Amino acid sequence: MRLGLTQSLRTEQRLIQSPQMIQAMQVLQLPLIELKDQVEQELQENVFLERQEDTDRTAGTTGEGESTQSPEAYEDRLHREFSAEIDQLESRVEPSWRQHSSRHNADDEDKKFEALQNTPGRSTSLAEYLMTQVRTQESDPELLAVIEHIVFSLDLDGRLLETAESIAQQISAPIPLSEEAIEIVRDLDPIGVGARDLRDCLTMQLDHMQFVRPLTRRIVENHLDDLAMNKLPKISKVTGASIEDIKESWEFLRFSCKPHPGSEFGADAATGVSPDVVIDEIDGRFEVKSQRGSLPDLAISPVYRNLLQEARNDPKVYDYLRRKIEAAKWFIEAVHQRQNTIERVATEIVRRQEGFLRHGVQQLKPMKMQDIADTVGVHISTISRATSGKYIQTPQGIFDMKRFFSSGTMSDDGAMVSQQAVKDTLRQIVNAEDKDQPFSDDQLVDALGDRGIHIARRTVTKYRKALGIGSSSRRRQF
Repeated sequence: MRLGLTQSLRTEQRLIQSPQMIQAMQVLQLPLIELKDQVEQELQENVFLERQEDTDRTAGTTGEGESTQSPEAYEDRLHREFSAEIDQLESRVEPSWRQHSSRHNADDEDKKFEALQNTPGRSTSLAEYLMTQVRTQESDPELLAVIEHIVFSLDLDGRLLETAESIAQQISAPIPLSEEAIEIVRDLDPIGVGARDLRDCLTMQLDHMQFVRPLTRRIVENHLDDLAMNKLPKISKVTGASIEDIKESWEFLRFSCKPHPGSEFGADAATGVSPDVVIDEIDGRFEVKSQRGSLPDLAISPVYRNLLQEARNDPKVYDYLRRKIEAAKWFIEAVHQRQNTIERVATEIVRRQEGFLRHGVQQLKPMKMQDIADTVGVHISTISRATSGKYIQTPQGIFDMKRFFSSGTMSDDGAMVSQQAVKDTLRQIVNAEDKDQPFSDDQLVDALGDRGIHIARRTVTKYRKALGIGSSSRRRQF
């Protein structure tokens, strides 16, 4: 056997993604709000990329970006080739992306001021709120350091999962000092922070109330698990109280106590959804309109022409300018391609889901991404990227575009019923059931069967849990 290094040639075909392809896929996958941030970042990093309105003001160009320079400026072959490439890019820009509003500066300022006024302030976190109280009560620096460690160790519900011993070991503090710090945190507002578990949290809140029924306190101390499982008869048998008294104590706990006292702090402000596509019904037909939101128009800066003339005799500078302008060109093309792909996908979705647009979720048809990919003529991964994080505004409301893709079940009449429609039917059955004798999962199977939908019991259980519907024992009202 011969050992050693050898060389050989072979022919093979491989798909290699170019940087332009990778950038186009990344831009396609971005939601509209994140795309705006990406555009702003590109505008800062690439000086050759400008907003369209800035370009129109600084350059003496027409709507198509034609230059008023004389033909003698293009005698150089490279210069002429490069300028033709840029002109080709500018001519490809769709007219809809070049529309400009003739707003006055005063109106712009008013809109900016209005937006500033409507911008929510930064929410206060639970730790910040607690430390504000502590600093007005305590001055001992060692104690404050331990309290600060405890405060920033609380979970989102305000619970303290660490013991005084573990805290003392972590920050090299005496155990009595850690115990004192814990007690201080437990006395802060809101009542219940620093609790070890739910039972401890509710007990702390009951201790601060002027009057609490003994039955209520007994339920919290001994029967929280049974209460969560809706086992009211078992609690009644053990405590000797009536079902009505237990229900009154339950209602008192629900409306007078906060099981998650820290959850209201530091919650992210609700952000509006920016739909990428809007569906309007005009003369009985649904029309698809792509939305750009506050996304600015993009164009190549006209300054490049003067820079190119100055760099004609310097290959290094010319190469640098060429790479920068090509990067701007690729990004503009990626944004345009994103818009076009999303609109094509949305148009096909609307064509297939016209029943849903007119009558609601019960008319939602089963649809797979592969079906749209085959019709539009793109890969299924492109459909996934084009619908991920994108929203569509319809006459039925605003929905995630991926909501329209679901498997289906054959009904008795031979029609395919989507998974979403089955879930909606299941919710209707549960809402209409007798709460004194709620349906079991087997009975839900029969009820769906009466409506022509035949699915397995395990599927009913899966759908019920996905909808946040409890079991029959937990739905029962006493």
